[in-house]
Amino acid sequence: MKNVIQFQINKENTGYSAFAVNYPIVTQAETLDDLQSNIKEATELYFDDDSDTGSGLSSGASIFMNYEMPVYA
Repeated sequence: MKNVIQFQINKENTGYSAFAVNYPIVTQAETLDDLQSNIKEATELYFDDDSDTGSGLSSGASIFMNYEMPVYA
């Protein structure tokens, strides 16, 4: 059973986008706070739709978000 759903967060021109590393879950928002809420909602919706096939997730799974910040010289 998997315990962590990992998301990669990218800064875009109009906000932020996030995609799950091992699942087809993608979302976006203007702020990081809104993105966090959208990630949770998108994940819940994905696994609600996937209930027939079994997700392989433990009941206490958590979300891990990576945010890469560019370094400017």
